Amino acid sequence: MKQVVHIIRKAEIEKEYVKLLHLELDYELATLFDAVQEKDSKQAEKSKSRLAEIHSELETFNAFA
Repeated sequence: MKQVVHIIRKAEIEKEYVKLLHLELDYELATLFDAVQEKDSKQAEKSKSRLAEIHSELETFNAFA
């Protein structure tokens, strides 16, 4: 029974983490948009890098389905 509870808790934590990643994805996309509009290449590259990391993490959780 403990194993079932542990599995359920882990799944709930993963769902919450995926939600957080989606929020961070939205934020970074907005940041990238602003950087492109302002022609701030340094910030644009930072945002692109973080977006790639978020994408990788979301792929790990199969969150694109």
